[in-house]
Formats: sequence, structure tokens, C-alpha cells
Amino acid sequence: MDMEGFDPEALKLPDAFPVFPLSGALLLPHGKLPLNIFERRYLAMVEDALGAGRKFGMIQPNPVLPPGASGPALYRVGCLGQLTSFSETDDGRFLITLSGLTRFSVAEELPMHRGYRRVRADFSAYEADITGEPDLTMARDELLAALRSYFGRRGFEANWDAISEMPDDMLLVTLCMACPFEDAEKQALLEAPTQGDRAQTLLALLLMDQHSEDTSPSNRLDS
Repeated sequence: MDMEGFDPEALKLPDAFPVFPLSGALLLPHGKLPLNIFERRYLAMVEDALGAGRKFGMIQPNPVLPPGASGPALYRVGCLGQLTSFSETDDGRFLITLSGLTRFSVAEELPMHRGYRRVRADFSAYEADITGEPDLTMARDELLAALRSYFGRRGFEANWDAISEMPDDMLLVTLCMACPFEDAEKQALLEAPTQGDRAQTLLALLLMDQHSEDTSPSNRLDS
């Protein structure tokens, strides 16, 4: 079922909505995140979202903080998404695509509903996610060089022709969401104030990984 065509400028953001706490899953504004939904509580969450604006938030659990009554502590910033594709499998799973709309801060966590968690959100710091930022300026050549090195060290394949044709803003979102960074690193990408800051953070993570690899014990010569 195709659900494309929503207009971000006319978007009415919900005050409260479900959240899907998932470690390692990064959704950014204008990004698309495929999800395989099979747990009963999240099947219920998707069913409810389909009947109420097709929106829910992605957020990561925060392992540094102690858990609460509803489960693991959550980071304070997540991303609200809208269901833009949906299908149901023969074994009862939902295969969905969640399209990122805007980041949010958790103002408070609400009582659980049908087993899934809900929050009241504050969008005030993220107006530019909806209205758009000035043209992105980033060191594209340096970023792609660092990415080639990163992928090469891990044996990842990439369609470099397609990557080279992506506009800067889409390239940035795609790389941030696709690279297998640690949870805290993905959170840093999410919370970067601007796209330019996010591009700098992404480049720093790629270069830090290279430095870590270069200075690992297996790469040092015995003295």
C-alpha cells in the first residue's frame, strides 16, 4: 500500500504519540527506515498508528540511565516518522517504511497503551526539520574519501556511481542512517543541531574509526 504524498508544510504534529525504542535504529528527517514488525505490542502500535495519522516515533534506549517502570530509559531526543508504505505477511508480520518528519524532545513519558510506550513531545527546537535549512555546505570529497576507506576496511560493497549522483542533503541522511556506528554515535548524529554539524560529526566518526584501526595493537610494530 503506497502512502506517499504527505505535505510537510501542512503537517499537523501530534502532541503525544507512540514510540518504538530500538537500539541501533537511526531515523533522520527526510530519511526512510524499513522495519519488520513482529512483536505483539508493536503490531498493536502499528495498527493504532494506521488509524490515527500514521505517525510514531523512533527512539533509542539509553543504557547509561537506570530503567523505569515502563522499561529501559530512553534518550531524550528521537525522530517522529510517518508510515509511507505498509504490507502484511502471511505469518502476521508488518513490513513498513517509516519516513522521518522531524526530531522531538521527550517532554514526558505517558502511561503505556496496549503494551507499547508513548510520549508527550516538544518540537520547538527542531522547526528547521520541517521548514528546511539553508543550503548544506559540507566537505563532500573529504567525506567520500573517508567513506571509501571505512567501507574498504569492513569489506562493504557500495554503488559508488549512485552515491556520486546523490545531492548533498540526501547523501548525508543516507550515510548517517546506513553506516553501522555505535548507538551513542548514532545518537550524536541525530542530535547534531544542523545538517552542517551532522556532516562534520559524520566525517569525524569515519576518521576516528580509521585512526582506531591504524593504532590497534595488531597494526603496531613491536619495538
